[in-house]
Amino acid sequence: MAQPYIGEIRIFAGNFAPAGWRFCDGSILSISEYETLFYLIGTTYGGDGVSTFAVPDLRSRVPIHLGNGFVIGEAGGAEEVTLSVNQIPAHSHNLGGKSPTASAPTGNATHTTPIGKTFAGGSIKAYSNSTIFDANDGKLNSAVLNSVGGGQPHTNMMPSLGINYIISLFGLFPSPN
Repeated sequence: MAQPYIGEIRIFAGNFAPAGWRFCDGSILSISEYETLFYLIGTTYGGDGVSTFAVPDLRSRVPIHLGNGFVIGEAGGAEEVTLSVNQIPAHSHNLGGKSPTASAPTGNATHTTPIGKTFAGGSIKAYSNSTIFDANDGKLNSAVLNSVGGGQPHTNMMPSLGINYIISLFGLFPSPN
């Protein structure tokens, strides 16, 4: 590897941190052992600033360049989210149907429900009165109108590949400008 700057972060495909480097895993380090690195990053990523400081923790995180509201050391985002009503685009659900018709020979009608003529089949009857079909009643079965979904969080992660980020503990001192 070319001589790194102290505090430089690189991506490394190995399963170990090379000599002079440390995984970016939020480890707490001793200020007295790594004075120059502490001078550069301070307690931006943690530590007490008296005897300890932390390296950045990039486990399960994607680094983002500063700007648009992010400041150095600030973490953001979530691995899972639960959508609220305000996050779902405005939309409507239409319910359509036809007025049922039924016929029976004069004087021989024995049923008051026009079987097979309703717009909801299966085990859920569209109207709350499942014995008598009365479109004038206007009451729809709650199974047709109730909310759906359980409100559980869902994964909010782009396609990813696990790989190590490492930070240089030693090397060239990065001079500004």
